[in-house]
Amino acid sequence: MDASAASGTAASPDRRLPRARRLRRAREFDDAYRGRKVVGRHMVMFVRQAADAALRLGVVTGRRIGGSVQRNRWRRRLREVFRLERHRLHGTADIVLVARAGVREPPFEELRREFLDLARRAGLLGSETPG
Repeated sequence: MDASAASGTAASPDRRLPRARRLRRAREFDDAYRGRKVVGRHMVMFVRQAADAALRLGVVTGRRIGGSVQRNRWRRRLREVFRLERHRLHGTADIVLVARAGVREPPFEELRREFLDLARRAGLLGSETPG
């Protein structure tokens, strides 16, 4: 990766997801759970709007999703959707994505569309249409 891609210029937005952009502490997750809740078919999005929030992501996959391999796959896929679409989001918010149990594993593009729809409904994405 060259310096311009890593710096996040307008031509190539910064698409990294370092630790500073992830929720890691239980308190951060608890705060997000008290925020706005938007439910989709494959995931639930919790959004905490606050001055100290910075478009950080936390991902939760319960045991009802499946074994550790399935749970880790869901976490990787949800993080990747956020990583690719983060540049389209605006505002100061912390986001927690919870994978929904009992749902087949959807194609990646379906997850991406749903994430954009949930973000739009949560007020993180302008009036732009998903997809």
